[in-house]
Amino acid sequence: MTLEAQSVLVTGGAGFIGSNLANQLVEVNDVTVVDDCYLGTPENLSDDVEFVDASVLDDDLPTDVDVVFHLAALSSYAMHEEDPTTGARVNVEGFVNVVEQARQEGCETVVYASTSSIYGSRTDPSPEDMDVHVNTGYEASKLARERYGEYFSNHYDMSMAGMRFFSVYQGYGGAEEHKGEYANVIAQFADDIATGESPVLYGDGTQTRDFTHVSDIVRGLEGAADAQLDGIYNLGTGEAYDFNTVVEMLNDELGTDVEPEYVENPIPDSVYVHDTCADASKIREAIGWEPKIDFEDGIRRVCAQYTDA
Repeated sequence: MTLEAQSVLVTGGAGFIGSNLANQLVEVNDVTVVDDCYLGTPENLSDDVEFVDASVLDDDLPTDVDVVFHLAALSSYAMHEEDPTTGARVNVEGFVNVVEQARQEGCETVVYASTSSIYGSRTDPSPEDMDVHVNTGYEASKLARERYGEYFSNHYDMSMAGMRFFSVYQGYGGAEEHKGEYANVIAQFADDIATGESPVLYGDGTQTRDFTHVSDIVRGLEGAADAQLDGIYNLGTGEAYDFNTVVEMLNDELGTDVEPEYVENPIPDSVYVHDTCADASKIREAIGWEPKIDFEDGIRRVCAQYTDA
């Protein structure tokens, strides 16, 4: 399940997931990163990674590679509601632009980021073959990406693996600090509690997420490329934790007793995803992928930068 001796392009590769992936792959591969530094920073990258400051909408991208990992996206609800046109351009047109340039260069293997948000709110594990719906511009852009992935697969016989991520997390010590309000909630909550500030929870804190450690996501992406998977795959643990429990676990690990602050949810109830949980049996059967980092261990890793100081 490891990629070796390949030339690889990672779009959005200076961001959170992308930099973790690029830094892992560059140990045994030739890795180029494209990022426009809107959500990423080249400071996240190993010196061995070639960094190109460019947009996925540009011409003449460095797509003469064996494998493309397309992770570049405007990745929040707010970004798309503020500017739906730009959201669609980056997430959909940018995807098509990168894949088409790669195809013309002879690349046949693409692994790309989709989202678990299109399952809506579910406490039961969500399988890939269930009906999905879109309620936000972000979800629409990712579902459109999946449909274009299907097009490239069917029309050009490319291996197009769309990965539906479930709440990827890591601490601020792992390429998230620069993102501020757009960082994953675990990193935000941990940093708030460690510095004595109340983490802000929407509603009553009972919403649940299938929190998946970034190192497990990286292994899934790498395995999908190595096996040249085609189609849609979930990457998640199959276990969900509510935000109140997360705050309790962080307090326990940090040796603190910081109470959360509850605020009215700024996202309308009609579109807010209250609960997520993955059914990861498809990728387990395809390549044997299993999450290795349980949530208790993940919390320890997130807090280590504070407890080991």
